[in-house]
Amino acid sequence: MTEKRFPNPFEIQAPAGAEGWRELYPYSVTFSEERREYEENRFWFWDSMHWGTAMTPWDSHFFETAIATLSQMNSRHYRIPPADGIDFRVLNGYAYLSPVAVDPSKIEARVPEFMERAGHYFANWDSLYQSWLVKVKDSIGEIEALNFSPLPEMEELSIITEGTALGSGHRMLSDYNRFKDLIVQVWQYHFEFLNLGYAAYLDFFGFCKEAFPSIPDLGIAKMVAGVEVDLFRPNEELKLLAKKAIDLGIQRAFDDPENVNLASAAGIEWQAAWDEASDPWFNFTSGNGFYHFDEIWREHTAVPYAFIKDYIAKIEAGDDISRPIDAIQAERDRIVEEYRDLLATDEDREAFDGKLGLARTVFPYVENHNFYIEHWTMSVVWRKVRELGATLAKDGLLSADDDLLFLRLSEVDEVLWDYYTNWAVNAPTASKAHWAPTIERRRGIHQKLKGWQAPKALGEPPEVITEPFTIMLWGITTDSVSTWLGGDDDVEGVITGMAASPGTVEGLARLVFSPADVGEIQDGEILVAPITAPSWAPVFPKIQACVTDIGGMMSHAAIVCREYSVPAVTGTGFGTDKIKTGDRIRVDGSSGTVTILD
Repeated sequence: MTEKRFPNPFEIQAPAGAEGWRELYPYSVTFSEERREYEENRFWFWDSMHWGTAMTPWDSHFFETAIATLSQMNSRHYRIPPADGIDFRVLNGYAYLSPVAVDPSKIEARVPEFMERAGHYFANWDSLYQSWLVKVKDSIGEIEALNFSPLPEMEELSIITEGTALGSGHRMLSDYNRFKDLIVQVWQYHFEFLNLGYAAYLDFFGFCKEAFPSIPDLGIAKMVAGVEVDLFRPNEELKLLAKKAIDLGIQRAFDDPENVNLASAAGIEWQAAWDEASDPWFNFTSGNGFYHFDEIWREHTAVPYAFIKDYIAKIEAGDDISRPIDAIQAERDRIVEEYRDLLATDEDREAFDGKLGLARTVFPYVENHNFYIEHWTMSVVWRKVRELGATLAKDGLLSADDDLLFLRLSEVDEVLWDYYTNWAVNAPTASKAHWAPTIERRRGIHQKLKGWQAPKALGEPPEVITEPFTIMLWGITTDSVSTWLGGDDDVEGVITGMAASPGTVEGLARLVFSPADVGEIQDGEILVAPITAPSWAPVFPKIQACVTDIGGMMSHAAIVCREYSVPAVTGTGFGTDKIKTGDRIRVDGSSGTVTILD
């Protein structure tokens, strides 16, 4: 493809003041001399879609768990024919991925293995999915029931009278071990269906590309649009609450989302409606759920209140705030009929109908998992992390509630053992004095890492990218890699990416780098971001179009834009580098181009 290559991970230095960064993460996830030949000759891309800033030790655990379980499903469970796992590393606190493709000579042998295993799920999708919901909700309930409260001065008398023997110390140690197990368990559930959802879509995608060689990728994606998914439910609940506020005559109470007064009788009635919707639907984070600082709607009500304020204004202005699902479905059905009529034989039409039907059956899970795992489950997980941190600080094991974030999971085992044993003998603990210098140093290192600019990719650029998940989810293609390397076909003022959602508009750009910036978006602007988060859905009725740095046809940004009829170009690589807030730009979501007009 090119003689150019990305930076060698072994030649990249730590930011000044962050030289000891490796101690924050397990040795197995950093680039190491023992694997140098393997690592520096692979292609690694920064997963800024999910991990856009430097991770604390606790944040990184979810990166490691998520990618390991994704890979396990590909390689060991379902035997996805062209795709094994996705290797992962941490460099200066940032997450890097490397797709592991299957040896072409072995792909054919994996096809019957995949068909047997995936076929069972496809044939029993609805019943298995209902069981999945039960499993996930049970896991959430079990996490919520974990008890990280401080150890008592004296055990309950019932432990004596019932002869149980097991006391609070055993409870805390046991619950922490179960906590770690449950985190891995729910991430296995996460990918139980997700990989198959992508596989079914990719099967339909491949059929269409072969049957209709000139069909655009966007045309295929639109055939499975117009679905009702649980991930949209939090946003729909906000709309209902906005309407209720108007009906109750308390809409002005939301003029200042930071200071909403609901003390009146109407306010109490509205609050009851909020409470009914909030569990589970407002276990929704301002980010993607992977970072400890993501704000959860239930706990940071100013965030959803601001969206309710916007919806109130739109309703009062006479705007339709409903999702245009009827129009999306009509366009979807028109495209399906148009291409189906091009097929020459009944056999081809039957195959087309079957693959499309399967893709539509499984497609809702591609979005629904996001709510149940990344948002609902992770909201509960972060509450437990804060509960444990507060207990360890209160009883003098750590200096502050958030010190826990700067310890690795295995190190917390040591702190809890110190807590338990010295509580048992009623003696002083050593953890605070032992860990305080380490935590202080790690805080400083992490702060330096947050200011580092992570390269978009590392290592040897591939001749061609074929790993389907890398293309469809992250939008990493052979062309995008060439662009990152500085291809010769760049046109001044034109940025290229994935044609993710159709339509062409012109307007003023608004750069959004974090959830804290979302409130600055004005009606009619064009959202430009590294990536969007599901909880940003309420801004889609406000924007004209969306541009992201990373993300493929099946990324959340692409899917949501299609469902809200918002033109979008994803996977631009450098959109946020080249566009500034206030720039007038043209977004062509049908061709995948963004033009800076002035």
